Amino acid sequence: MLQHTFSHIKGIGTKGENALWHAGILDWNDFLKAPDAQPTTPFTQKKIKHLCTHLRDSQKALNRRDHQFFSGLLPSHAHWRLFREFKDSTAYVDIETTGLSKESNEITTIALYDGQTIKSYVNGINLETFLDDIRSYDILVTYNGKCFDLPFMTDYFKTPFDHSHIDLRYVLKSLGYTGGLKGCEKQFGLSRHELDGMDGYFAVLLWQEYKVKRRTNALETLLAYNIEDVINLEFLMHQAYNLKIKQLPLARRRYLDIPERPDVAFVPDTRLIEELRYRFNPSFNGI
Repeated sequence: MLQHTFSHIKGIGTKGENALWHAGILDWNDFLKAPDAQPTTPFTQKKIKHLCTHLRDSQKALNRRDHQFFSGLLPSHAHWRLFREFKDSTAYVDIETTGLSKESNEITTIALYDGQTIKSYVNGINLETFLDDIRSYDILVTYNGKCFDLPFMTDYFKTPFDHSHIDLRYVLKSLGYTGGLKGCEKQFGLSRHELDGMDGYFAVLLWQEYKVKRRTNALETLLAYNIEDVINLEFLMHQAYNLKIKQLPLARRRYLDIPERPDVAFVPDTRLIEELRYRFNPSFNGI
């Protein structure tokens, strides 16, 4: 999608980009092949020269896989356009915490999935290794990570994350899907089966069972819950990308195949889930 994008160039907004597309100039090469032979575009010669310069810079940036070049120029709501070109360097990330305040709470577990490998990080075991692993990726995909996961991780690890970021909360909202991550999952027909109805509060209860009572089944259930988030983020990212592409007036659309669900090593303990439901009787409608 990046090579169809013109709105990252200064002076070319949504209207200018649409004007190019409707004139049959669908990608960078269309324009660069014969910029002076585009009488239907509403641009002056000065602006055409400006476009050519920046499109050549864009080609060089894409060739050197400089994701920050594009995320620095595109508005945040358009960062989804980086996904196809950087899909092989994308990490789906979700954190679980002891509470919502990054000042007084801590991270308990982190799940990371890159479309091939699932990794889990646990406080007190291997949480610090997350920092080394996450440096291998260019793009982070989260749900509500702009407001929660990234600020929390930045504060907790005392380090900035310079990745480009796609927050699916806003991408999906622009497509009409709201109701939190689990609400969006249901609208796309996803089911969490044994984990259905669990939420962030339940994740705190599982962590307490593990830390206080040393119940390994509680930790395994928590990790299964955490991993479910990142697996579903991959599915939703592909669906959202295809739906965004479908909205654009492009004759040459390239949709992404929806990936198969990976196997998960951790199995949730359904008896423990029912035990905690009975003991604490919270609302398990999801968030």
